[in-house]
Amino acid sequence: MSSIPLLKSQEDVDRFIVENEGLDISKLVPLPSPYEDWKDEPIKSLTEDQRKRIEPGPDGVSVLQIPVPQTEEEKQRLVAQFLEGLRKLLTKENNWTFLQPLMLSLENCVKCQSCAESCPIYTASGRAEIYRPTFRPEILRKIVNRYLKPGGNLFPGLRGNDLELTWEVVIQLAELSYRCTLCRRCAQACPVGVDNALITREIRKLFSQELGINMPELHEKGTVKQLNTGSSTGLNPAGVRDVIEFAEEDIKEKTGLDIKIPFDLEGAEYLVMHNAGEFLSWPENLQAFSIMLSVAGIKWTLASDLLGYDSVNYGLFYDDVQFSRIALKHYDVAKRLGVQKILMGECGHAHKATMPIADRLVPKEIYVPGESAMVLMEDLVCNGKLKIDPSRNDFPVTLHDPCNITRSMGIIQPQRNVLKAICPQFREMEPHGVNNFCCGGGSGFAVGNSMNFPEWRTRVSGRLKFAQILNAFADAPDNESNKYVCAPCSNCKGQMRDILNYYEAWDRRRIHYGGLVELVVNAMADLPAGFLEWPEI
Repeated sequence: MSSIPLLKSQEDVDRFIVENEGLDISKLVPLPSPYEDWKDEPIKSLTEDQRKRIEPGPDGVSVLQIPVPQTEEEKQRLVAQFLEGLRKLLTKENNWTFLQPLMLSLENCVKCQSCAESCPIYTASGRAEIYRPTFRPEILRKIVNRYLKPGGNLFPGLRGNDLELTWEVVIQLAELSYRCTLCRRCAQACPVGVDNALITREIRKLFSQELGINMPELHEKGTVKQLNTGSSTGLNPAGVRDVIEFAEEDIKEKTGLDIKIPFDLEGAEYLVMHNAGEFLSWPENLQAFSIMLSVAGIKWTLASDLLGYDSVNYGLFYDDVQFSRIALKHYDVAKRLGVQKILMGECGHAHKATMPIADRLVPKEIYVPGESAMVLMEDLVCNGKLKIDPSRNDFPVTLHDPCNITRSMGIIQPQRNVLKAICPQFREMEPHGVNNFCCGGGSGFAVGNSMNFPEWRTRVSGRLKFAQILNAFADAPDNESNKYVCAPCSNCKGQMRDILNYYEAWDRRRIHYGGLVELVVNAMADLPAGFLEWPEI
């Protein structure tokens, strides 16, 4: 690990693959039946023009679009910025939120590699060394030990700190920090609790806050757009009201219910916050929540205030400052409406951002408790508050566990209790619960659509999840029965959409995806049958 190659041409990429056993499509983990004959096309290389302008990662993939420095002086300046940012990262004054767990993870790894096989990206790639969970943290340790610790530059080779800090190392560490979905499966496998995902996230933070290097879909098109317009989708408050009007019309057409979706209702029990992706890409999820809450007689509301209707907080994945700006606004909206609780809809990272993290950081003056929709749905379904006809969901159903809801928060059983009550053919993926595999779209990857990154995301980071799905439906191998992957997370649904499309799963196996609340409403006996819609054959 004393050197990391800078890849400027396809020839460099090919040589790296051969010499370092890097990303090689032919080595991807095989898929189960009936995909034994599936052939993946190689990930497209960056064009010559792109390579002149953009620094690629060590696998030839780019998601950060880092500009190529024009002079040696510019390279040296950027390296100095990185090193200064690293100093800040390791001080309580500048990183009081995550310094303790970061230092514990940096200082206590014994390099046993127990975490390696737990990583779905490392395993799916054919065990490419650059995706090993300890690879990125070990680079950072070498830099810290050599450049920041007293005497670190004395005989660095004898101390194992022989990595020279160059621009080439800096930019490839940046790209490698976006080859991890932060699913934290490696932390769960570590015998001493080292959290390599946390280290990776802190590397991202360093690059964002000190060098302005970040994933465009998380920053410019994510948190910046959300703070300016109200949503990372660009949906402004007026647009939300238009979406709601269409949703009310669809609800009446599908169910006959004349539901008026409440806006800015003060003193409600719940302020319901959705990932804005539901408004635009999966409006059936928004509609199902409105139906379920209204039929159950719950007093709830949406907020039309800027940011109040979009639970997304991509700062969670890369930047504490951006995270805090959005979190404070979310709580401020809830406090001003005087609601009892914030109800988190089906969005995994919004659960984590708003409950186990933000609720420990926001001032008590604006604090409002949070509740998961998984818990509420369990209460409504399993305690007889909704009249359910399970026969309406009598088709094979499996559950994808969003990492941030399950592994990071421990919400495991509520959604299972719901599915067991409403889906006669429910079956688990293996592994599942806290041992689940990430969908491959975690930490913002599901919205990463620049350069050749989407190809890497569908072929590599989402591969083990697709294998899990196939195995879950192994007892229904025909292409005649509809099969449903329940993914109660908006970002996970985006990734499911892309991997199922890539592997032609609907045409080959009749596998579709959707949320949990849609299944609940589909099973509600007091409504006309057929709320759930399947793709056309």
